[in-house]
Amino acid sequence: MTTIKIHVLHTGLVKVDAGLPFHDKFRNPLAYTGILRSHVNQVTLPVSSYLIEHPKGLVLIDTGWNELVRQSQWRELGLQTQINKAYLPAGWSVREQLQQLGYQPSDIDYLMLSHLHSDHASGLPLVKDAQHILTSTPEWNTAQHDRLRYIPKMWRGVDVQTFDFDHTDLGPFHRSFDLFGDGSMQFIYVPGHSHGLAATLIQGHQGEQVLLASDTGYAQESIDHLYTPGIVVNRTQALESVAWIQQKASEPQVIETLTNHDPAIRPHTITLA
Repeated sequence: MTTIKIHVLHTGLVKVDAGLPFHDKFRNPLAYTGILRSHVNQVTLPVSSYLIEHPKGLVLIDTGWNELVRQSQWRELGLQTQINKAYLPAGWSVREQLQQLGYQPSDIDYLMLSHLHSDHASGLPLVKDAQHILTSTPEWNTAQHDRLRYIPKMWRGVDVQTFDFDHTDLGPFHRSFDLFGDGSMQFIYVPGHSHGLAATLIQGHQGEQVLLASDTGYAQESIDHLYTPGIVVNRTQALESVAWIQQKASEPQVIETLTNHDPAIRPHTITLA
């Protein structure tokens, strides 16, 4: 196999206040919490994961929701249900969609977590048999002590390893990690929404690229208008990260740019020759 296939999967839905994906559209800095705001301000967004069939291995990026949310959102998310409401239709879990594509979790060579917020890591126990499970060192270190933004039980008993961002010419802060060492799959340091957030740049043999922007912005609207998310650890870094995504997305070799929660994006498969 010389081509790279990127399967864009929806591994759940999340209902949030519109201030969470589009902080800069609202004067109320706490709009994203939904506190004292009507339900008419809520929007339902997809939660995406990506399965990449690469010549050097099968790679899964993020995991969506655990199947446990079908029984009890509260048991899985606790107080986070005040901000994020999780939904997982039948057949949508990462485990179920892997099976539909003919794979088992143990077939995954690399499970890469862009960051460890619940909508990206909740499904981790469903695919814990992946050969290697990685997230960035700054993300892992922060998640060990920040109980407001992270739920550590989601990776309890899972062998999560870390990778370091190298100093490179790539990204808003010139730091990235090259998974295979050949430039075909690079994880780019784009902090702001979280301390160790990673976007992904995938390049085919002929030079075409796909940019997975993760949560630097929640939708194409975020990239177009430089809207930062409601939840950030550093607003300045978040703005610089989404601005870099905007600039990179405009380059002619980038054929698709995908944010993780864009309701306009449907599940589909991208092939890079």
